[in-house]
Amino acid sequence: MSLSDLKRAVWQANRVIVDAGLVVLTWGNASGVDRGAGVLVIKPSGVAYDDLSPDDMVAVDLETGDHEGPLRPSSDTPTHLHLVREFPQIGGVVHTHSAKAVAWAQAEREIPCFGTTHADHFHGPVPVTRRLTGVEIRDAYEHRTGVVIAERVRQGGPDALKVPAALVAGHGPFAWGATVEKAVDNAVALEAVAAMALDTLALRADCGPLDRTLHDKHFLRKHGPGAYYGQDADG
Repeated sequence: MSLSDLKRAVWQANRVIVDAGLVVLTWGNASGVDRGAGVLVIKPSGVAYDDLSPDDMVAVDLETGDHEGPLRPSSDTPTHLHLVREFPQIGGVVHTHSAKAVAWAQAEREIPCFGTTHADHFHGPVPVTRRLTGVEIRDAYEHRTGVVIAERVRQGGPDALKVPAALVAGHGPFAWGATVEKAVDNAVALEAVAAMALDTLALRADCGPLDRTLHDKHFLRKHGPGAYYGQDADG
């Protein structure tokens, strides 16, 4: 993929998260990675979505964090960079302040899997990070946010795509995927399952998690080695 194509894909991803209702004002960003070129492309900081064009997307050096052009990249860029550096499976990251997922983050509660909608996207509860310490907040805050996400994700194993999202305590959701388009899908799914989980608990406060066999079946039929959901890429 050329840099121009990646910028257009990232621009489109940022438009989709707005259209999906995940973003208020400028509270969100999406990024995509070209590992061969050593570049991460991300939305510029604080620019209204309606004012953006593909050319406004900012290319950031994956190793140094340096960027090209007059526009500063999103203030969350260090978080995105840390995640894509730590997990080679990640090709795109989305951060929003979508209301229901933020509610879980502010409550510092992981999102349990109560049903198959959740299981289709997340092979386990959506985790919540620990709180950042005072030192972490004062020193390289955005980078440290990526550190606590990575720290929490690793507790579930080496595959970051098994549960491709996390809630930062007191902050909000981050989602990711093998591509920026997949990261957007996971961000949309995350908000949906956050809302469903809240409604489930409102109806039945003592509801337990989905049966593990059914949970595994739904996740693996989409994402496992013998996945059979959907169509083959060539047919």
